[in-house]
Amino acid sequence: LQVLLVEKAGRRSLFLAGLMGMLVSAVVMTVGLVLLSQFPWMSYVSMVAIFLFVIFFEVGPGPIPWFIVAELFSQGPRPAAIAVAGFCNWACNFIVGMCFQYIADLCGPYVFAIFAGLLLIFFLFAYFKVPETKGKSFEEIAAVFRRKKLSAKAMTELQDLRGSEEA
Repeated sequence: LQVLLVEKAGRRSLFLAGLMGMLVSAVVMTVGLVLLSQFPWMSYVSMVAIFLFVIFFEVGPGPIPWFIVAELFSQGPRPAAIAVAGFCNWACNFIVGMCFQYIADLCGPYVFAIFAGLLLIFFLFAYFKVPETKGKSFEEIAAVFRRKKLSAKAMTELQDLRGSEEA
């Protein structure tokens, strides 16, 4: 079912939707925890936000990076890239798991605001830097990155030329 959804909707759109859903859920969790002492029913809001957070994770940031990593690299470096991605994934999971209680004690009800801030950064990065890989060959994806690199290089050269004209 997940593969059919990924093939129909596209990797990038699901990834961005998942990140945005997680971001909204983290904000709602923060609001729910902050207002819990004033409104006892906020515990239900927080529970719904937690369930939505997990659902959005399972739609986007959970599985999609594995699709994207496998499609961004050619056959030769692909196993190493997947190994590095797996290591980063599990290292971050370990760090969050080991540090969460200490961060929660330090930040109190605002602990999920940290996650919301990080999710916003991840969303912006993915929006501006991660291409859609659905239905594209490795060569087509590599060409997208080459065009971005060339256009950035051309802009830098243009700025350098403008600077030398003013002198």
